[in-house]
Amino acid sequence: MSMGQKCMDKLSSFLFEYDTPRMVLVRNKKVGLTFRLIQLIVLAYIIGWVFLYEKGYQSQDSIVSSVSVKLKGLTLTNESVLGPHIWDVVDYVFPPQGDNSFVVMTNFIVTPGQKQGTCPELPDAGLCTQDSDCSKGKYSRQGQGMAHVWVNFHQMELSLEPGEPSDGHMPTLVFFSPALLSEAEKFTLFIKNSITFPKFKVSRRESISLCGPGPRWGNLVTPSWLQGGVVGITIDWNCDLDWPMRYCKPIYQFHGLYNDDSNVSPGFNFRYAKYYKEDGMEKRTLYKVFGIRLDILVNGKAGKFDIIPTMTTIGSGIGIFGVASVLCDLLLLHFLHGRDYYKQKKFKYAEPEPVSNRECCPCRGSCGGVCGCVHE
Repeated sequence: MSMGQKCMDKLSSFLFEYDTPRMVLVRNKKVGLTFRLIQLIVLAYIIGWVFLYEKGYQSQDSIVSSVSVKLKGLTLTNESVLGPHIWDVVDYVFPPQGDNSFVVMTNFIVTPGQKQGTCPELPDAGLCTQDSDCSKGKYSRQGQGMAHVWVNFHQMELSLEPGEPSDGHMPTLVFFSPALLSEAEKFTLFIKNSITFPKFKVSRRESISLCGPGPRWGNLVTPSWLQGGVVGITIDWNCDLDWPMRYCKPIYQFHGLYNDDSNVSPGFNFRYAKYYKEDGMEKRTLYKVFGIRLDILVNGKAGKFDIIPTMTTIGSGIGIFGVASVLCDLLLLHFLHGRDYYKQKKFKYAEPEPVSNRECCPCRGSCGGVCGCVHE
């Protein structure tokens, strides 16, 4: 046979022949029931978890979002230092046009009329006997000033006066007192959220108002009115774009991030000042603000049917079905009593045939032109 003919035979075998593995049918109730049970579990996992819950037949896209927040409402305070005072959004929201993070003032300490000048140093700060006891430029909170040279209590030192009172003397806003706390709950919290899924070219805009008599944002942060706190607002967009867009709705959740048991700087506060001039001297009113800091975080993803992930998921599922055969083979060949018998049926051992010495001899006599061989 020529080399070309051999090549043609091999090519014909490759193209027109199909090889299939040999199957061994095992009649065993335990193994058969185990095999079907594992297949059922795998099938439930693929259909229930991969396809229905994780939506493995969809391609996914992450969210791009923008948030703007407004808080509306007026309130009145009658604090002893300021007297009757009306507060609006410009006064109690920082910044007035809230973004992803803003602060709502709930309480404050006010120190009016602060100016730089000379005032008596307090003896509680520690008495100095010489200049070396006072470091130049060192700030002493108890001393209310910047020490540079030792002076007697009856002498004067450059300082800010009057000093800020301690937290223990903190006044409380009237509308955040227990009697009027329900009025704060009626403030309107307006959240406007614009989102887009670039891959699918889908955009949506959603607004929500939290006010009475509906859901009230004040109910979610009530424990922090006095000393402030931090509240997280999460907006979750999980959209199935195989359905109409009207079903794509966000879910709002409020999370209190404060810890009332902590005694290390509890709550949330900061300071700011309003400057003015009086009789040619610059003065300021210092505010220590306690409030609720609201941080807004937007999460989300969108999914839509795509043939490529669908086929990939189906292929992965078919591969997982092979786990049933592997587990049943382990049970059949290593744990059952007739494992040796099953091994003989499953595996066929082929050993090389021993080669015998043989010699071909020439034709002897008249043998019809056929040459015979004598085997030894």
